[in-house]
Amino acid sequence: MISATPACWAISDGAAGNERQAVALAQALGLAPRVIRLRVREPWAAFAPHLLAGAGFALRDEDGSALAPPWPDLAIGCGRRAALATRALRAWSGGRCFCVQILDPRIDSAAFDLVVAPAHDGLSGTNVITSIGALNPVDVDWLAQGRAQFPSFAELPAPRTAVLVGASTRAQRLDDAYFDALLAPLSAQQAQDGGSFLVSVSRRTPGALAATLRERFAAFPGVFWSGPQDGANPYAGLLGWADRIVVTPDSVNMLSEACATGKPVYTLAPRPIGGKLAAFHAELAASGHLRTLGDSASRPQPQPPPLAETREIADLVRARWRKR
Repeated sequence: MISATPACWAISDGAAGNERQAVALAQALGLAPRVIRLRVREPWAAFAPHLLAGAGFALRDEDGSALAPPWPDLAIGCGRRAALATRALRAWSGGRCFCVQILDPRIDSAAFDLVVAPAHDGLSGTNVITSIGALNPVDVDWLAQGRAQFPSFAELPAPRTAVLVGASTRAQRLDDAYFDALLAPLSAQQAQDGGSFLVSVSRRTPGALAATLRERFAAFPGVFWSGPQDGANPYAGLLGWADRIVVTPDSVNMLSEACATGKPVYTLAPRPIGGKLAAFHAELAASGHLRTLGDSASRPQPQPPPLAETREIADLVRARWRKR
């Protein structure tokens, strides 16, 4: 039974992508969660979520406070360290706290009430809900709010291309050669059609790389954001005003959010992508949500509906929560 005003905790290790998924699911459920950014002592951090004994000593919020009752009605964790907390909360509350874990917890899913994991994680089970990508807040209302918050972007020349930049991973290296390859088709497109670029780098993007990209994009109309020194984060405005979106191939979160807009999304991966990320790219490409930048050989594709998974998954979570 869900109480009239359920309390919810959204738990992560503070990594932006993990926190964003936990909060997005809570908000899609109509809840205003308490956001917990875990600090986990060793050796619990290294073994999370396996080492449950002593977890009460190991787990702290970012201010150093212990996790303490009253326990929430719902706990949503994202990431391996958060999985230790959601697993512990289920035990500490005597099962009264409904515990949902996002992403592969690297432990039997039976340790949680529900697990929400993307298909490329390869999980299955009676309490596993499968998504395509990362949960996120992007929908029609969110995009409209982004446009309202940054009305000046409407004055930039169309077509407006949002460019979302991440950082190197084992799956793909983002170096000078990569950005030479990325900027070539973008420059050619701008020379042919005009338009502007709405560029944002992530927290993971090295400062030197951001500075280099700022110089290179200065040749075109548009905006460039790399941190608070450039003003308020315009991310929602960029996605709201963009006519198309180009995303570096490294980030499941950014790709998922771009595909949730319902706009054409492109990426460039000059080096072969391996592992789970390759499976994710392949699924997005097969559904028509993701295209290869500069691929003149590909046929024009109809634009598929937005990859709007979060509300659908929230409905599934709510239904399972009510049945407990």
